[in-house]
Amino acid sequence: MPQAGRLTFPVARVVARTVVDRAGLEAWLRPRTDLLMEEDLGNGVFADRDGPFERYERRVESEPVDGDESSYRVTQTVEFRLALPYFRFLFTPAVRTALKRPGRPRAPWWAPPEHLDVGAANALGTLAILAVAFGYLNTLFTQTVPFAGEEFGAGNSAQGVAGSLVRVGGLLALVIVAAADRRGRRKVILGAAGAGCILAVTGALAPSLGWLTASQMLARAFASALLVLVSIVAAEEMPAGSRAYAVSLLAMAGGLGAGVCVTALNLADIGPRGWRLLYVLPLLALPAIASTRHHLRESRRYLTPHPRVPIAGHGGRLALLAVSALLANLFVAPYSQFSNRFLRTDLGFSGGRIGLFSVVVGTPAAIGIVAGGRIADVRGRRVVAAVALVGGTLCTLGFFFSGGGWPLWVWAAVGGVVSAASIPALGVYGPELFPTGLRGKANGLVALTALVGSAIGLTGAGIMSDRFGSIGQAMAVLAIGPLVLAVLVLVAYPETARRQLEELNPEDRPPPPPSPSP
Repeated sequence: MPQAGRLTFPVARVVARTVVDRAGLEAWLRPRTDLLMEEDLGNGVFADRDGPFERYERRVESEPVDGDESSYRVTQTVEFRLALPYFRFLFTPAVRTALKRPGRPRAPWWAPPEHLDVGAANALGTLAILAVAFGYLNTLFTQTVPFAGEEFGAGNSAQGVAGSLVRVGGLLALVIVAAADRRGRRKVILGAAGAGCILAVTGALAPSLGWLTASQMLARAFASALLVLVSIVAAEEMPAGSRAYAVSLLAMAGGLGAGVCVTALNLADIGPRGWRLLYVLPLLALPAIASTRHHLRESRRYLTPHPRVPIAGHGGRLALLAVSALLANLFVAPYSQFSNRFLRTDLGFSGGRIGLFSVVVGTPAAIGIVAGGRIADVRGRRVVAAVALVGGTLCTLGFFFSGGGWPLWVWAAVGGVVSAASIPALGVYGPELFPTGLRGKANGLVALTALVGSAIGLTGAGIMSDRFGSIGQAMAVLAIGPLVLAVLVLVAYPETARRQLEELNPEDRPPPPPSPSP
């Protein structure tokens, strides 16, 4: 019987009929190892031994064609239901297509390189809907501040300082994330998601840029904590060969939330105060967040006994990731905030056109995210991250110096695709390089330094753009951050692809069994 509060979805049914020779028949009767690990029950019946299905059964029936045993008429019937809440409808058609043919040695390009079990699939689907909420909350202030600045009469410098102050909420985010090491991931994630949405609504009532900044400082703190904890649980739940894949899917879910925010910028064209309506929309996310409590389980690695580890013994890894986060956000944060300012003030884009531009050039970034995640899992993280950082940064600079017209759209789209490949490649390192008992606190500190980098970049971009008279020149100076990071990744980062978290963090290894007494 289904649990209260959980939706029950129908079972999908796939029937395939074909005529094959004996070798082809053997392929149909071989247990699958691509999307799942099948168990052969005999008589052409196969069950899910280890895979992402709540229900699964495959039956293969065959008979010789006209009594000739050199060819066989095969009928395969598969009934399945994915253990993937919320986004099941996106993956079920692809799974149906894959199951219409015999199993293959490797998973399809769209599937995780190492198949997920039921717990991992359930966790990934639930975390994805929470990532949508984060994407909206994280984008809200940066997308609306140019319009708020117009209403309040604030220039580039004031908006840059406001963006920096909003990120001071990272101090509170550190406290929230660290609490997850003591109280568990699930409880803190649900609280952070709900609190972030509720606090964001206060921005609709802000009487000045200062009040708007103060209100969103708290909302951004909970959103930042949500991002860190979602990434941690994903790493703790996924198999070793699919952690970057999981980060790539969560990044796309976050991009969906950001896309909703960008699309809603049309509301800013209603009037000088139309931007305030975007701060009311997070209320619509509360029912979905409430429903996740029925699906989100505590991380299995957190439930496994693990020691409390002092941070002192992990200072080298912490410093490496902290410096990396600071360098990346020197450039990323100013781009995310001042690109809209550039489009509106330098090129005269309306709110609706900014939204259209963001959707058109931002949607292809999904290609980079998927490709980057798969390459990072199969080939390794470092090279794909370094190439994406350099190429994406240079293309993004082309956006500011294109002069408008079609080159503006091309440079932005290409820069988005290339830069996006670095997200899964680098995003897995934070959860991977720290043990379970320290993972929340350490990643909170890394997130805090990322916010410091954002604050420096935003303030610097605002001051330099006012002094130079050009946002592009300011971004060219700040581009040194990700370019230096690319070098750091190649020379200092360890390769973590396909390695278990317990291998990377020996503190989490279970103690050896006691030796037998003589």
